[in-house]
Amino acid sequence: MIKMEHCRKATLAGSVALAALAAPGLATAQEATTLDDVVVTAQRREQSLQEVPITVSVVTAKTLESLAADDMGDVSAFVPGLSVSNTSPTQATYSIRGVSTSDFGVGTDPAVGVYVDGVYAARSGAGLLAFSDVARIEVLKGPQGTLFGRNSAAGAVSITTNKPSDEFEARLGVRLGEYDKRRFEGLVNLPINDALALRVNALVNRRDGWLIDQATGQDYDREDNWAARAALRWDVGPQTQMILSWTHDEIDQDARPAIGVAPLPAAPGLPTFPSNPANYLNPFKAGIRNDVIDNHETRRLDEGTLTITHAFGDIDFTSLTSARRFSTENREDEDGTNRPDLYFDTNNREKNRSWYQEFRFAGEHGAFNWIAGASYYSEHAEQRSDTYATTDSINTILTNAAGQPLFSLADMILGMAGIPASTLGHSWQEDMINEGDFDATAVFADVIWAANDRLNLTFGLRYTRDKKTFQWLNGPRVAPGLDAVLNDPTVNFVLDTYMGPALGYLYSDFVFDLSGLAGVQCDNGVTVQEGVACKLSDSWSDLSPRFVADYHLTDNAMVFFSYAKGYKAGGFNSVEVASRFDNEDVQNFEIGLKSSLGPNARVNISAFQYDYDGKQSIRLVTPAGSNVPQYLVETSDDTAWGLDMQLDVQPLDGLNLFANAQYIDATYKRKMTDDGDLAGQPTGEPLWSAAAGASYRRDLGGAGSLDMQLIHAYRGEGRCNKTSTGQGSCLQTPWFDPSEAQNRTDVRLYWRNADERYQVGFYVNNLFDNQYVTGVNNITATTLGTPFVNITEPRMWGVDLTYTY
Repeated sequence: MIKMEHCRKATLAGSVALAALAAPGLATAQEATTLDDVVVTAQRREQSLQEVPITVSVVTAKTLESLAADDMGDVSAFVPGLSVSNTSPTQATYSIRGVSTSDFGVGTDPAVGVYVDGVYAARSGAGLLAFSDVARIEVLKGPQGTLFGRNSAAGAVSITTNKPSDEFEARLGVRLGEYDKRRFEGLVNLPINDALALRVNALVNRRDGWLIDQATGQDYDREDNWAARAALRWDVGPQTQMILSWTHDEIDQDARPAIGVAPLPAAPGLPTFPSNPANYLNPFKAGIRNDVIDNHETRRLDEGTLTITHAFGDIDFTSLTSARRFSTENREDEDGTNRPDLYFDTNNREKNRSWYQEFRFAGEHGAFNWIAGASYYSEHAEQRSDTYATTDSINTILTNAAGQPLFSLADMILGMAGIPASTLGHSWQEDMINEGDFDATAVFADVIWAANDRLNLTFGLRYTRDKKTFQWLNGPRVAPGLDAVLNDPTVNFVLDTYMGPALGYLYSDFVFDLSGLAGVQCDNGVTVQEGVACKLSDSWSDLSPRFVADYHLTDNAMVFFSYAKGYKAGGFNSVEVASRFDNEDVQNFEIGLKSSLGPNARVNISAFQYDYDGKQSIRLVTPAGSNVPQYLVETSDDTAWGLDMQLDVQPLDGLNLFANAQYIDATYKRKMTDDGDLAGQPTGEPLWSAAAGASYRRDLGGAGSLDMQLIHAYRGEGRCNKTSTGQGSCLQTPWFDPSEAQNRTDVRLYWRNADERYQVGFYVNNLFDNQYVTGVNNITATTLGTPFVNITEPRMWGVDLTYTY
């Protein structure tokens, strides 16, 4: 650990305070006296948690166990200011302080950086992994451009795994729960000799679906994933250490369910168009009817990481090398029905390989503690956005959009001509194929100057240069069965005679229509057109400074002020051919207090204000004069101010009360849409989010100990603007309101024997069975009249047994 001799150390009480309240349900009060050794790397150095002048929430391994958490999506509700959507683990979305990236394409980077053992997990497909032998999770709020680099404009989530140790350790855990939940995890830490140690962890997680398909009777939303991690530590010499690790993560489960909310008449009747929210069904009782072909969500990820540390006298050197490869598929229902004439589904397929190398030096000289280094990142990404329909559902789209059921008309003409052929009942596919090569180089430095025994000043700067090449390829629609009918000379002659130019619509694209881009030039010398690859190349650079002043008022209280800049690299939008956008920049100011109010009460509070310029977002809109929706990329400038508050109180031995909350007022400074200028209107982020709870340990003497925990999470009502209704986030129906406040309560009870070798636990997540609609998906609402929703999980309970050797 780097020790800053000229910086005043946090007291034991202060360290315990932040550890206990930064993450809900942390160690019990009786254990809190040992938390002085908790360290974080929020400043890319190992430091005492209470010494870090950044708003940081820490989730420990004990918290993950208490919440029966499988991934970050199970934790985020209890970290105010953090939101993680894990409905589709291969397309997860992270948000910190109301800032996230809505685009799902590989040409766009996230605004929240996710790091595993210091390695950047670039794509959303690798950003939500199963928890495997995790030591802690640090949630850094606010831009971290200087310390963590690109794409941490909103903040960073840093996941640290356990390293091989010099003591033998073995653990076996089994978790059984509702809906046939089965989770098995094993761990062994094996010291091979004085210089070598091996640590291996593996887990398997399966669960049946909690939804039942009303047509087939099969359960839906099943989980099936497994992960493994192995790490070998080699103490090469007194000053040198190497850690080689390998991680594997695999998912093969159901894709996100779609619960249709539009009333459906008996076939061949069509749903009311456009759909009326006043007539929406109750999604909590309607059930699902998903007929997506080859429904699945899969991921296979492998990563190797080599970390080398060496001490050159007073200077510590670190080399971090990582190679990662993963592939994902996510084919999901997009209409919420099982009707062929309303059929539409999508499949997002990605392949990715990346390489990361960082060299870092750190040291301390006199009053200065410094860190400096350089990094290089290279990535090759491929993506296919496949859309699937039927000629029946395309016929419905034409009926709703223009009142012209051309396929029905064609069949009527063929029937009148006595030709035994049909244009209905055939598959229809359209694809957008993307490919990108991305490189980023950076140099950085960060210096903490202990001006005196109470005042520290921090100066940091990172220079980054990104270079990207991106390609779009959109071919003609694929409908072999239909083409076989249309290419028959007799059929073609008859239809051409009676339909004339309208026959061309049977060959046209409807999802990826490039007709509006005629004449647009690409860098590879071609104009945008169907079936021809369009390629663009560009580069961007950025300087991200950081300044922090922290002052110790007393041994138990520290105030700090910080300014930090973060950025998200420029790029290309995968669904908008020949598009590009520049860097997104955020300027953040923060002032805070970390303190201990006597031996039994601690409080931390910080106030922040940020301006986010050039923020890219993707929105589903219906152009004027058309009923066919299209994805539109919009740019806005946002601003926000708010407070982060954390409190911990220990009124009695064994009893710990904790709470944390965030207040944020996030609005648009500038955003032009079809609905007008949204300046001054809220971005949608709720004003309040909070978590509070209590933990209690009862010592049973020779019979062991009993631990109990109750924790409640609250997310306030979403704030609406002019576009919220069209996007499905603010909509009044008889049965639900997607913007309503959300509450969740978890309870946990477990017993350990006296030597803590055996543990038996019982947990209930979402104790009061609160379920919510997370938003109305309108991707097919304005074409097929089939809006659908997702709902949060019901109450889940289970038991677990753990044996530790």
